[in-house]
Amino acid sequence: MKKDTFFRDSFMLILSNSITGILGFIFSIILSHKLGAEGMGLYGLIMPIYNLFICLISGGMITAMSKVSAVYFQKRDIKNLNNAIHISIIFDIVWSIIIVTIVFLNASFFSTYIIKDSRSLNSLKVICPAMIFIAISSILKGYFYGISKVKIPAFIDIFEKSLRILIIISVTTYFSFNKISDTVTCAYMALTIGEFISTFLLYIFYRVYKNKFKDNIYSTEGRAQLLFNVLIVSLPLCLNGFLSTALSATSTLIVPRRLIACGIEYGAALSMLGKFTGMSLNIIFFPILVINSISTILIPDLSQTINSKDYWAMEQRVKQVLRISLLLGLSTTIICLTIPDNLGVLFYNRTDLSGYIAFASIACPIFYMSASTYGILNGLGKQGVLLRNSLIVSLEELILLYVLVGIPYINIYGYGISLILTSITTLILNIHEINKYCYISINKNNFTIVILNTILIYLVLNICKNLIPENIFKLKTLLILLIGFSLIFISNSIIKKSEQ
Repeated sequence: MKKDTFFRDSFMLILSNSITGILGFIFSIILSHKLGAEGMGLYGLIMPIYNLFICLISGGMITAMSKVSAVYFQKRDIKNLNNAIHISIIFDIVWSIIIVTIVFLNASFFSTYIIKDSRSLNSLKVICPAMIFIAISSILKGYFYGISKVKIPAFIDIFEKSLRILIIISVTTYFSFNKISDTVTCAYMALTIGEFISTFLLYIFYRVYKNKFKDNIYSTEGRAQLLFNVLIVSLPLCLNGFLSTALSATSTLIVPRRLIACGIEYGAALSMLGKFTGMSLNIIFFPILVINSISTILIPDLSQTINSKDYWAMEQRVKQVLRISLLLGLSTTIICLTIPDNLGVLFYNRTDLSGYIAFASIACPIFYMSASTYGILNGLGKQGVLLRNSLIVSLEELILLYVLVGIPYINIYGYGISLILTSITTLILNIHEINKYCYISINKNNFTIVILNTILIYLVLNICKNLIPENIFKLKTLLILLIGFSLIFISNSIIKKSEQ
């Protein structure tokens, strides 16, 4: 039953995240049309600052609340569960107001001296309220994930993303902004309104569900102890997220400056950054929402498995997740290598993205597997290890970007090389730690079969590319996407069954 629940919840979250991912993708496409490559670059420079303070305010809260909620809910200790939610919300509201006030009052400093683009000032001010809303919603989402009610945050996310698209289209159409800075501010205003409505709806549903479950008789824990139970999990993740995001933000902000050092003008540097990170990486990383969805359910699932001391089930679950990640990454790579030009034209109506898409996609198998290991280590309760490994990788990324992007004949492709190397480092470090708790063996014969099967499917896709006529361009691209993703999973499923 537990296995069925895991895959049922994972499927539900994958389905909802696929819809929200598509909506987010549509949002980025609309933005690219409204802003252009340079505007996307500016939008991308503001986002790391936003993410940095989100990590400081509520980093690790979803994970912490899902773990705590899962344990309390498994025991049907509903009273202490609800008390933990209440005290966590109060704490996060107070903490977020303090941080947001500091950010708002110093927005000019961040705009002038950190981002070094005065056009970001109004956007920084507009997103301040969103930080408070996200602080509250992260706790409520963790609660629903922990009690296996993933449909609620899933449907609310879909509604919020749809609303964001509606707002950006309506406002930009009605006002017809002439300045990039005004359109970027409008985009972040849409984000803030969406987060407010999402938080409001989550709280309404929480009020409905909080008294629905039967409470077993347990002694009431003190509010300080309940908050401690949450913070002991979230604080290492918060520190991890904040430091890693700070280094990542530094890496993002340093890219245009290193491009300028190559002799590229600032506007052109922002355009290159926008095309690589704001467009190409959006395409190759779109399927990772499957990994993120599984990881969200995996954290409380592993917590319950460890609590019941079912170590065999834990090991099998870890292997399943890693295998899915590898296959998804391989299929993404071969598709992007087969039709990079089609993908750039289909999604962004640009013919200058194919080189970026093809090169960056090489990292997908390793990157997708390394992404799944974060969820595994979180479920195993190894937040301290995650902090250490994340800092090592973030420092490596910063050094690689500084060196590689500054080389004229590499320029923005240094971002792709850095992505490959840091993904390898992450996977090695995290797998080494996971092996201490559940043994993960690599069968060389099976691995060889998987690689040969992937090469075969790549050749099949290229045959399809040559056989399907160009006059049905959109259908051709969608067919190759469908064939690429389905063939690799179906064929590997058949291979796995034949081995048993």
